[in-house]
Amino acid sequence: MDKNTGEIIETSDILSINYGRIAEEEQYDGYYAIVTSELDDSDEHIIDTYRGLWRIEESFKITKSVLHTRPIYLQTNEHINAHMLICFLALLIGRIVEKRLGGKYSVQRISETLQKVACSNIGQNIWLFDHTDAITDDINLAFGTDFGRRQVSLQDIKCNFSQSKRDSTCLQL
Repeated sequence: MDKNTGEIIETSDILSINYGRIAEEEQYDGYYAIVTSELDDSDEHIIDTYRGLWRIEESFKITKSVLHTRPIYLQTNEHINAHMLICFLALLIGRIVEKRLGGKYSVQRISETLQKVACSNIGQNIWLFDHTDAITDDINLAFGTDFGRRQVSLQDIKCNFSQSKRDSTCLQL
């Protein structure tokens, strides 16, 4: 073999397939091995933990693609830390909304829908919400809002955003 190119120049070896080795390896097809340092945990707990790792991987994917965590165009550590905190909080809120909706929609789909929700001023103190779909309908049910109500006053909008608890003095948006 030529050490520079990896090309086989001359060989007296005859290449062959080791069918015995293949048969030996086939007995493990369909199985996977998990290596862990947690020797005191039950097998079921270790397997459940391993199966849950996809949520962590999905969270990284969401922060990169949906929340646009990167690239970071900030210079100071303080600003970078603030950016990462905001992205983490957005992920947390997205996961909470996803859970409140029963896992029916992904964080990405929820985000896409909420980006479409907007309102336009159509008159003095009257605003028109111009996007509803199945996701906004489910959000309305889960959070006690009403994106489907087409026209609202500015006072109604402010009441809805300013209170964290339901209060009978404000109309629920």
